[in-house]
Amino acid sequence: MNPADIPPQIVLSWSDWLSLFGHYLMLSLMSVGGAISTTSEMQRYLVEQHHWLSQAQFNNAIALAQAAPGPNVLFVALMGWQVGMNAGSTGAALLGVAVTMFGILLPSTVLTYFAAQWGHRNRELRAVRAFKQGMAPVVIALLLSTSWILGSASQRFATDWPLWLLAIASGLLIWRTRLHLLWILAGGALLGWLQLV
Repeated sequence: MNPADIPPQIVLSWSDWLSLFGHYLMLSLMSVGGAISTTSEMQRYLVEQHHWLSQAQFNNAIALAQAAPGPNVLFVALMGWQVGMNAGSTGAALLGVAVTMFGILLPSTVLTYFAAQWGHRNRELRAVRAFKQGMAPVVIALLLSTSWILGSASQRFATDWPLWLLAIASGLLIWRTRLHLLWILAGGALLGWLQLV
């Protein structure tokens, strides 16, 4: 085993926890592409500067969160957990999860909330309307490209026509009715379970 992969035994003071929280607050505002875009800074801070995590723990946290279903921001919670476990207790591990997750989520969530509120209050401003109108085709194109990639994954266009028909029917239902999306998802799941698509 590489000595750099051995988990460090650390002692953290309250100022260390506050420093960790503050660092993740700052990273939250820098994570424009999501929390994963700040991993190099997390690695520098946690592994190289403070030695609170081994390189193997850092890598494993990212790999496990990327492999698990759900949001990929879970790697932040795993890093907090590992820092706490390296400090010696499950209580410290839970504190590590809280510190890192609140740190990475709080600023970006608050900023997004207030920006959305501002945009809603000022929806009549020309710049706000232009931004929304300009983003609508981008979002639609991204959704269509995702559906194309997922729909053509098997490369069997002749036999996948029921999937395409279901996608078109679902799109029309969403567009022309007020049917809740969960009912459409449930219908698709039922058709899949019955092996009709």
